[in-house]
Amino acid sequence: MKKLGEKLNATFNSINTKLAIVFMLMLLATIEVIGAYFTRQLEQNSIENFQSSIQIQTIVSNQLANQLASDSKNANDRLNQIVNDYNNDSISEIIVVDNKDTIRAVSNLNDKSKIGQRINNTDVKQVISTGHQINKVVDDHGNYMIQISPLTSGNGSNNNVGAIYVKASMQDVFNNLRQISLTFLIASLIAALLGAFLALVISRAITQPIEEMQKQALHIANGDYSSQVKIYSNDELGQLAKAFNTLSVRIEQSQEESDSERRRLDSVLSHMSDGVLATDRHGNVSVVNHMALSYLNADEDEIINKPIAEVLGLKDTSSQDLISSQKEIVVTLDPGTRDEIILHASFSLIKRVTGFVSGSVCVLHDVTEQQKNENSQRQFVSNVSHELRTPLTSLQAYIEALNEGAWKDPEIAPKFLEVTQQETSRMIRMINDLLSLSRMDRGVSKMDLEFVNLNDFVNHILNRFDMIVKTDKNKDHKKKYTIKRELGNQALWVEIDTDKMMQVIDNIMNNAIKYSPDGGVITVRLTHSQGHVILSISDQGLGIPRKDLGKIFDRFYRVDKARSRAQGGTGLGLAIAKEIVEAHHGRIWADSSEGKGSTFYISLPYEPMTEEDDWDEV
Repeated sequence: MKKLGEKLNATFNSINTKLAIVFMLMLLATIEVIGAYFTRQLEQNSIENFQSSIQIQTIVSNQLANQLASDSKNANDRLNQIVNDYNNDSISEIIVVDNKDTIRAVSNLNDKSKIGQRINNTDVKQVISTGHQINKVVDDHGNYMIQISPLTSGNGSNNNVGAIYVKASMQDVFNNLRQISLTFLIASLIAALLGAFLALVISRAITQPIEEMQKQALHIANGDYSSQVKIYSNDELGQLAKAFNTLSVRIEQSQEESDSERRRLDSVLSHMSDGVLATDRHGNVSVVNHMALSYLNADEDEIINKPIAEVLGLKDTSSQDLISSQKEIVVTLDPGTRDEIILHASFSLIKRVTGFVSGSVCVLHDVTEQQKNENSQRQFVSNVSHELRTPLTSLQAYIEALNEGAWKDPEIAPKFLEVTQQETSRMIRMINDLLSLSRMDRGVSKMDLEFVNLNDFVNHILNRFDMIVKTDKNKDHKKKYTIKRELGNQALWVEIDTDKMMQVIDNIMNNAIKYSPDGGVITVRLTHSQGHVILSISDQGLGIPRKDLGKIFDRFYRVDKARSRAQGGTGLGLAIAKEIVEAHHGRIWADSSEGKGSTFYISLPYEPMTEEDDWDEV
């Protein structure tokens, strides 16, 4: 869903889509403006034409005016006869009113009773008094036009003898207008669709060269000058594409010249390894390279124009003294943290031909790993010496006792020899573990990888431990324990070295048995998630203090040194397990709470097998 949203966002943000949308909006706006004007004019013309069509003919209006002016006895009959004889299908009602606001004739037979009554219509009264015609459209349960015209006698235009009231239905007119509007709307939609298609085609033709230039610009930004923009025409875009290709060639030439200058500069600075800081004659930093910024964990703006002593964190030394003495010093950045860096700083002056000192150059060399390796070597030698001294001291003491005559004692001599054999075996195990770690460190330890169903593999190992507790259950000196399995039934195929991985699991299981109470439960779980299969082994022992969790995989590290030596451990088992797991591109870690036991986790890469995988193919 997120990828779809990003794709839609990229589509709507493209210039191709924007141009097409602009073209379509312009077309729609034009059509709408024309349509609105056309509809308005059509409506106005239709109303005017309808108004003209219902206009009472002059001859008829003159007859009506003459009858009103004569005011004879049979004038009303004559007026009603003229009105009833008038034929116009659009007119639904005609009323003739004299200048005294009295209704003299009606076209509707149902309204005969109104003859002789005064009319209450203010518009009719206004027409009689002013002599000006009134036309208006009303909505009286339908659309109607009311036309009220003055009736004048032949004696003069200002001699109003009455008015004629005409009411005509405009339903057909408005129906025609709606039909024309609907037709125009359909035509507009068809035109909009055609316009959208043409807009996409035109915008594509315009933006395709621009997209080509965009791709070429990205290639140039990535240092690839091999491709050229395709020229589709000889218009302005074509000329721009040609200019872009020329620019690309010139940028390539300039880049080659710049690279050549950079290589020459690098050759000048080849003796200056790692970080480089250049200062002016006052000791303020003027030039700094990226490696120095990386060492100092700062931005260029934070270092430029700052005293070099402040930049290097030397509070008790001034920049002038630091430069003038030209001593080599060791600088420690972020001491006591995981990001601690130890730098060796050497200074040299920059002098002009006249001997004037214009500045200095400080070269920073990272000696952190060197210092850590030296410390690790010293600590490793110390640990090995300490670990070997204990069994050697025991051997020396027992051998001296045997040499002094204890070998003659039939009770003491076998015990002394047994202890001597145990200490010798312990030293041999330690030496073998050290050799294994050495081979892994040097990368000469070969991995014999094969695909194994980890579920069956772990079950096989746990069966051995179950067999051990069953065969030794009657011996009091053996610890009793129970293994709880939560492995599931799914086949999890992973590529491992079975011997080495068995060594890892054996080591963790043995530790769980050693540090669990008698009768304790050891829980083994097997799960898989997000491309990894995770094996966890939990015990119910004393647990590991939180401060020691990050060190238990270090060589010779023991949480309880006295207890570990008493149980015959070498202090190298977990370190070897870590090396083996990491050689499988996996990870091993532990989680523990004091008094609640410990859980060790082994995570290995895992890819689910499909039914299409053919194990017989080579």
